[in-house]
Amino acid sequence: MKIDHQTLEKIAHLARLEIHPDKADGYIKDMEEILTWVEKLNELDTEGVEPLTNMSFEENALREDVKKEPLDHERALKNAPKKDDDYFRVPKVLD
Repeated sequence: MKIDHQTLEKIAHLARLEIHPDKADGYIKDMEEILTWVEKLNELDTEGVEPLTNMSFEENALREDVKKEPLDHERALKNAPKKDDDYFRVPKVLD
């Protein structure tokens, strides 16, 4: 598939990219190579092949929700590096 400068500009606009004019020819060449490779994939016989929805056939191992006793303040703060009465002390992140 041939890509011209107008098509490149349209793709750049849709992707909200700024393309420096000096690099446009290189991008066009790269995009044409990618599209040639993708077109090559169209030659494969995919008859009877189910579409792939994800890369893993593993299923989520979920557990039942079980009601438990909540942590009290003392146990929750037991291993805190810094604490102040009933609260964790953390570094200030906003001014």
